[in-house]
Amino acid sequence: MSLRTTDLCDEFSDRLRIVSPMFRDYGGRSLFNGPVATVRVFEDNSLVREALAEPGEGRVLVVDGGGSMRCALLGDNLAALGRDNGWSGVVVYGCVRDAADLRGIDIGVRALNTHPLKSVKKGEGERDVAVSFGGISIRPGDVLYADEDGIIVSAEPLRATD
Repeated sequence: MSLRTTDLCDEFSDRLRIVSPMFRDYGGRSLFNGPVATVRVFEDNSLVREALAEPGEGRVLVVDGGGSMRCALLGDNLAALGRDNGWSGVVVYGCVRDAADLRGIDIGVRALNTHPLKSVKKGEGERDVAVSFGGISIRPGDVLYADEDGIIVSAEPLRATD
């Protein structure tokens, strides 16, 4: 059974939401999917670290960083932490850093761009809230699918009959 976004779109277009094509691929895994957990932060990655330190159980962490291009919310250390704790991937509506090293870490990573500056650490933000970017809303518990063709989200798991 294929979990390619194109196949899922062909079969389930009435049941999914498609994120506008704005994200770049930075992780060691091009194809990833899983139930969504969310954080909403602004130039502070404390809650990103907190989430990735927990058991991921195949989930995808969706980080609404407000689209900020002034610092990175994820780097190689946090990506490795997520991989080690069983996260399938991280989608960052903002920037990442350590791009060359991220390619060697077996976790999916999508972000708007890179930035060399790390974020502040004040512990500010929200967890497990609905977030909106890329023309759609994403809620905790939704299922996200990502590959080279894009990112799609569904309220329930999809299985193509390919």
